[in-house]
Amino acid sequence: MKDLKSQASRSTTPGKGGLTPEIQSRIGHQLRAMYDDVVRQGVPDRFAELIKKLDAPGATPHVENEGGSNDNNNGRD
Repeated sequence: MKDLKSQASRSTTPGKGGLTPEIQSRIGHQLRAMYDDVVRQGVPDRFAELIKKLDAPGATPHVENEGGSNDNNNGRD
């Protein structure tokens, strides 16, 4: 039983709390694949339109207030 533990710890544990190079490589490959997929999807049209509006000269950001007023004056002026 002791031999199995020592073999397992040698093959999977690189040191204090780190990841083995094999695990790091697998994570890297998965992250690259996910990133490439996201890049291939491109920017949604509504985001592209929003970016164009914000880049326009004199553009002021406008956030629509959904769900009521967040004013602190409670309807009093």
